[in-house]
Amino acid sequence: MTQQHLLLWRHGRTAYNSAARLQGQVDIPLDEVGHWQARTAASRLAQRARPARVVSSDLTRAVETATYLTRALDLPLETDPRLRERSFGEWEGLTGAEIDARWPGEFGVWRAGGDPTGVGAETRADLAARLTGAVADQLERTPDGGGLVVVSHGAAIGALVAALLGQDPAWRGVGGLHNAHWVELVRSGPGVDPAWRLLGFNVGPTDASSDWNAGPDPEPAGDDDDAVRDPD
Repeated sequence: MTQQHLLLWRHGRTAYNSAARLQGQVDIPLDEVGHWQARTAASRLAQRARPARVVSSDLTRAVETATYLTRALDLPLETDPRLRERSFGEWEGLTGAEIDARWPGEFGVWRAGGDPTGVGAETRADLAARLTGAVADQLERTPDGGGLVVVSHGAAIGALVAALLGQDPAWRGVGGLHNAHWVELVRSGPGVDPAWRLLGFNVGPTDASSDWNAGPDPEPAGDDDDAVRDPD
């Protein structure tokens, strides 16, 4: 049986990412840097991956990111709302400082890896169940041996990776995922636990600029013709 590859790709940067605001399911687009990140990462992905399908969260920032890859690979873009980011309820759109000022106790619980209560936030367990169910369904629709690219969000991908590796949803065995970076997994053999093996985490073209999070490096200043022209 041919090994099945799963690639989990986080969307590019948004204005909320730049301002360190908790996005959750707020539907905002990529910013200018995010478009550059998605376009640059998609070009690199298209050189190394030939998936059978690309399925994205239906939130705009994920769809815009995924579109760069589907165009490069000439594949249709499919969406699945179950691949959305974790819902953070009343916290969505706020900075960490703003949340801490209004909900200091629950903010501390969340930062420690627990689930805040009373703010309408989705639990990590519910998030993991939603994502694993969605990915299982999408894998069943993917041809045997064909790779699947899932375009989603930071917290969602983190919970999904933990679940696929047989870990608790609050597991922090890997770090955060940069914008427009990806995780690569391969399905284990029959009867092997866990069912997936991690091949790469937080992979992306960080060599594309000196600061990936800030976008492309500025173009070097050109020569000033007037400055070097001989005087009359």
